[in-house]
Amino acid sequence: MKWTQEIETLAAEMADVARTSFRALFENGERYYYCTLFTTGEGHAPSISAWSWEALEREAVRQGDESDTPGSTIAELIKWSYADSPYCCFRDEDFDNVKQLFMERPSIAELEVDEWNREYDLRLKAMELAMKMLDDEGVFTLNQPRESVCVLVEVMPPDETNTEIALRLNRAESPAMQAWLAEAAE
Repeated sequence: MKWTQEIETLAAEMADVARTSFRALFENGERYYYCTLFTTGEGHAPSISAWSWEALEREAVRQGDESDTPGSTIAELIKWSYADSPYCCFRDEDFDNVKQLFMERPSIAELEVDEWNREYDLRLKAMELAMKMLDDEGVFTLNQPRESVCVLVEVMPPDETNTEIALRLNRAESPAMQAWLAEAAE
């Protein structure tokens, strides 16, 4: 299978699963400002995470909204954190087929550097295409205007790739993207 076809096949499967997960999440009617498909620096199968303004407010209240970091509130510290969101790995069981597809791909741990880079790049491109497909379908406008939500594909721990992908998936001048660039970009 050619590289482009591999990306498209993997992206289509991820988009199907992420579509179902995000739509189920959005049924709560909250206003989302952050939706991400994230993976590890080893390129493992992705999961979704999201933040809504309502969830951020609840979590800040729950944690006392006081931070050990001078001049910062809990809300400011967790606002863009996939891991701190109550919606991290939302309906992760939906991703079982995607996890299987990733396991059937070449094992990154066993690849030489050039082959590893190629495989890792393929996985990230497929994730980006999956989120673009959902965006083109209007999935991220179900509870809020599109310019109010930052749609991301992220690698954890964060690196500059996150910003490069974010700039391709979002209009740079949108309020959500401007906030993300100012507060969280690598």
